[in-house]
Amino acid sequence: MEEVNYIKHLNTVFEKFLKDNRLNPTHISLYMALFQVWNSTRFSEEFFVIRDEVMKQSKIGSKSTYHRCLKELDSFGYIVYMPSHNPYRGSKIKLTKNCTSSEQVIYQHSPKIGTSSGQALVPKYKHNKTVINNINSEEENFKNSDFNDSENNGKHNSSVPNTDNLKTTKNKNYNEPL
Repeated sequence: MEEVNYIKHLNTVFEKFLKDNRLNPTHISLYMALFQVWNSTRFSEEFFVIRDEVMKQSKIGSKSTYHRCLKELDSFGYIVYMPSHNPYRGSKIKLTKNCTSSEQVIYQHSPKIGTSSGQALVPKYKHNKTVINNINSEEENFKNSDFNDSENNGKHNSSVPNTDNLKTTKNKNYNEPL
């Protein structure tokens, strides 16, 4: 096989995955596991797979799901699957060339960098300035509360009972015992 560009191949195949409504996450996971095995064989034309290893890599727990997805990926044109039917020899897989392109692939769903003439987007979760204002106003209210005034004037607020239970004052005599 001609030299495979890892990034171009993945971008092309992800673009195809996005457009193909027949695929589910199991298909994609299996394809990625097969791609990893293909990469480890240095992108050879064909390679053999060991079912248990590929199932472990793709997080597929059922043999029937594994075989169904392999057959479907084959019928959808993503791979060529040649089962061995021999327990001592793995199945032969060939990743198709139509997923690899020689020209530059532009992933259409990548974020665009730069300025645009369109409407600026506002983030969904904005910092709420009113919360900060409420905290600041509560601090001010506490500073201006009757509790602080009661120490200065000797008056107690009747709505808050026992505001000075500890008999605290601002002028402390540190010579007195506690």
